[in-house]
Order: sequence, then C-alpha cells, then structure tokens
Amino acid sequence: MKGIQVKTIFFILAAVSSVWSQSIELANEYFSRGEFDKAQTEYEKLAKKKDAAFVIHENYMNTLLRLKNYQEAEHFLNEQILNRPDYIVYRAELADLYEEMGQKERATAALNEVINAAAKKDIFVYQLQDYLYRKNKISSIIELLEKGRTFSGSPNKFSSLLARAYLYSGNKKAMMEEVLKYGLQHNNNKYVERTIQDNIEEPEEKEMVQRLLYARIQEHPDVTFYNDLLIWFFVQNNEYRRAFMQARALDRRLGLQGERVYELAQLAYNNQEYEEALRMFEYILVNYPQGGLYSYARRFKILTKEQIVKNKFPINRDDILSLIDEYQQLVEEFGDRNNISKYSKRNMALLYAFYLADYDKGVAILRDAIDKEMGPSQFVDQCKLDLGDVYILKNEPWEAALLYMQVDKAEKENDLGELAKLKNAKLFFYSGEFELSKEILDILKKATSREIANDAMELSLIIQDNLGLDTTDSALKAYAAVELLIFQNKHEEAVNALDSLFQLYEHNSIADEVLWLKAKLENKLGQKEAAIQSLEMILANYKYDILADDALFMWAQILEETAEDKSEAMEKYKQLLIEYPGSIFSAEARKKYRALRGDFVF
Repeated sequence: MKGIQVKTIFFILAAVSSVWSQSIELANEYFSRGEFDKAQTEYEKLAKKKDAAFVIHENYMNTLLRLKNYQEAEHFLNEQILNRPDYIVYRAELADLYEEMGQKERATAALNEVINAAAKKDIFVYQLQDYLYRKNKISSIIELLEKGRTFSGSPNKFSSLLARAYLYSGNKKAMMEEVLKYGLQHNNNKYVERTIQDNIEEPEEKEMVQRLLYARIQEHPDVTFYNDLLIWFFVQNNEYRRAFMQARALDRRLGLQGERVYELAQLAYNNQEYEEALRMFEYILVNYPQGGLYSYARRFKILTKEQIVKNKFPINRDDILSLIDEYQQLVEEFGDRNNISKYSKRNMALLYAFYLADYDKGVAILRDAIDKEMGPSQFVDQCKLDLGDVYILKNEPWEAALLYMQVDKAEKENDLGELAKLKNAKLFFYSGEFELSKEILDILKKATSREIANDAMELSLIIQDNLGLDTTDSALKAYAAVELLIFQNKHEEAVNALDSLFQLYEHNSIADEVLWLKAKLENKLGQKEAAIQSLEMILANYKYDILADDALFMWAQILEETAEDKSEAMEKYKQLLIEYPGSIFSAEARKKYRALRGDFVF
C-alpha cells in the first residue's frame, strides 16, 4: 500500500507542479519555520483543490492542530473523506480529532465505526492497521484484526499480523497461538522457530511455549508439525533427553524405523553431546535391527564411543584396543569395500597411529585404501592427508609435505584443498620456516571454510607478532616445537616444555601465547586447577593483551563445569562483559551469565 501511495503522490505532484508548486513550497516553508498562521493561509487556498489537498494533507492537519483550529480541521477531514472514500485512514483521523477536542465518547464511537467498516475489506484492514501503529493504538489493531477474521469466516485470517500486534501488546501467549496457526497453515517451521528465538527468553515464557506445544500434540496427535517444533525447542535448550523422548514417540506413531531418532542423534553428535547421542544410536540398534539405518547407527555408535574415549584423560589403551576391535567386526560383517567399512578402516588407522603409536600399522591401512582407491577421489585424498599426518608423527616431514601438496593440487576448488594448504603451512611452522608458513596462511585467511580461515588467522598472528624480535627467532622456534609435540599427542612432554619455555621467555612477547597454549592443553587433559593457574597468570601479567578475554572466558567455562557453587563462574562472565565489552565472547558470556542466574531454566 505504501508503494501505491508513493506512486500516487508522485503523479499528482507531477500534474500540479506547474500550477501549485510555488504555493506548496511557500506553505511548507512557513510550516518548517513554525509560522503556522502564514502556513494556514497558504494551505487553505490549496485545500480547495482536490489533488493538491491530498499532497498537503499531513502538513495542513498538523498546522490546524497546532493552532487548535478544530472546526477547520473537522471540515477539511470531512471534505477529504468525501473526495477519497477508498482511503479509510481519513475517517480514523477524524476519530482522533474528536479525541484531541476532548470529545471522548464521540471519538470512541467514531473509531468503533471505522474499525467495523474496515474489517469488511482487506485493503482497509491494511490501511487502518498501519495508521493505528503510527498512533500506537495496539488494542485497536487487535480489535480490527479480530473483527476482520470474524467477518472473513476464516479462523486463521491475519494470524501473522495478530502475532505481531499481540507481541507489541506484551501478550506473548496470544502471540504464540497466532504464530502456531500461521506456521501450521503455511507449513513454515522456520517462521515459528525464528519467532521463538527472537522473542521467547524468560523462564515463564519458555514454560508457556512448552505447554502450548504439548497441548497441540494432545489435540492433534496425527499432526507432526507440533512434535517437530517441540523436538527443536528442546534441542535449542540442550534438552536432548527430552527431545529423544519426543522423537522416539514420533517414530513409533509413524512407523519410521528410527528415522527421527537417528536425525536427532546426528545432531547431538555434531554438537558434541556424545553421551546423549550414544544412547540414541544404541536405541536404534536394539529396536530396529532390520531397519535401513542399522549399519549407519552401528558405525556412529562406535564413532561416538571413540569421541568419549578420546576426551577422557589419561586415555585408556584398552579402550582404544576395544574401539579398534569393534571397527574390525564392522568391516568383517559388511565387507571390505563397503562404504561403512572403508570409513571404519580409516578410523582404525588413526587410532593405531595417534593413540597406540603403531605407525607402521596406520601407514599400512591408509596405503591400502589409497592404492586400491577405496571409494571416491575425495575419500582417497582424505586418506592421503591422514597419511601425511602419520608421517609427521614418524618425523618424516618430507613425505608429509608431498602428500599435502598432492591433495592441494587435486582438491584446490573445495575445503579439502584448503585443509591441505593449512596442514602444509603448519608443517612449515613446525620446521621453523615461518615466512613460507605465513605466505600460505595469509592466503587462507579468505578460505571458504570459517574454521580454516580462523585457524589460519590465529597462526598467522602468532608468527607476525613474534617473528624477527630476536636474531635467531629462538622463542618462536621453541614454541613451534611444542605445537608439534601436542600434534604428536605427546601431551605430558609438551606441558613440561611449556613450563621451561615460559621461564626462559617470561619477558618475551610470546609469553602470553605460551601460557595460553599451556592452559588449553591442561584443560584438555583434565588438569582444571593447573589450567586456572595459567589463566590467572595471563590476566595478572597480560591483562591488556589480545588473549586476556579468551583467558577470562575459558576460566568462567571451567568454573561453570567444575565448581559446585556457580556464582564464581557468573562473576567471571560478568567481569568479561564489563572489562571487555567488545570481545567476540560477549554474546555467549551474556547468555551463559543469564542461564546461570536462572533466566533460561525450565
């Protein structure tokens, strides 16, 4: 409608420009200067012309109201209503004029009359709604839309418009009811999800949404729309177990053979909720052994267990052997060249090399996959990258570099090629060839993969900040040597090396990087108190350096995970918000602070 009005004004202006343009300009000039008596005189002349009256309408009405010339304002509006019966807003303006004049009953009656008239025609509903928003008359908008719905005979009419009006009125329950109507009618989950994300924050609001969805599921058990939303809602709040219950019920009702549970399990796995993912994959294996998802669930069950094992320190050798045994059983059951088997063999190779230090076994499995071209070219190239990593473990960097360059050349158009470049840059870094490393990293800052671009940026900054600060680059070389130890899973050796490195270069620019790397490693190894000590040293000695907010955020996370009293974690998040308001962690810190305070608790 606004577009139509703009065009109408444009053409009217074009028609009258030669006749009235100077008069309109003069009247507007008086108006802008606050000389309302003079403006009224000019506008009165123009108001007698129908087309000109449309152009000057807003300024003329404001002039008359400023002068409290209500009689002329009423006369002008009545003329406009007669001249433009297709524009119902003038009738609403007349009701507002009565209110301005102190005639409350007359104003109320006039507004009711115009709402009743507008409700019968959609174009009038849209015109009047926009006007009422400008006047902040939200209750009148709701009345208009409800009457328009009743007149139309459609229970879902204007649902998205009503949702907006109820939001502005503060009635979020009514808003959500309309949002659900619109979402179901148009099969638009995303609209509902965005509305919840943008507007539902307080605990009582979340409880309300949950109750609404449960009620809809009970009323309409055959409509999956509400189940899908409830599953999504639980996932947003990391309530995977409750989401699992809904997905399981949906699978049973629709006979989906575990399909919804599998999708949820994949989501939990990708979000590192491994215990919950494992429970779901096991459910599929027990309940759908003949289903089409069985083999995939079997592999992902082992993958999930692998993640759990690798994230518990110290890593148990027997657990690694058990994982290899499970992968081997999978290969034997499904055949050597099956897709599931080939990925399982790749996992076996990496477990042998990285966690059992059986490099020859890892190389043999990966070489076999490459030589036999087991699978599409990208899988083979991924195996080449893995083999390059194993050669780094074996201290054979040239072999690794050749493989990385092969993949870079073969996969230059996708993320795998960028990953190969990054690995090559890190290899140059480990070997102390910092200029060569930085050349590649600077290219990768624009990588399509955000993760690769961020890794490249981080390593490039380390080189840039510490390169050439002494004649031998000894500090950076020592730091790079520790990074290599960490890559080789020589964690305890790396921690000791970092202690020595900090003592040696405490007053060097690399000192905060050393402490940060140490804190990350200690946290990964489960040495939480030691990690906090390292983080404390960063904040005590390098509070104004680039890693200070990183350190404070990690400190808060550790306290949140380990401390019985969460108030200390809250204080750390609050400290970050106050002292580092521009930090990239600010949004997440605010969210976590509010969650610990109880704002997001069901």
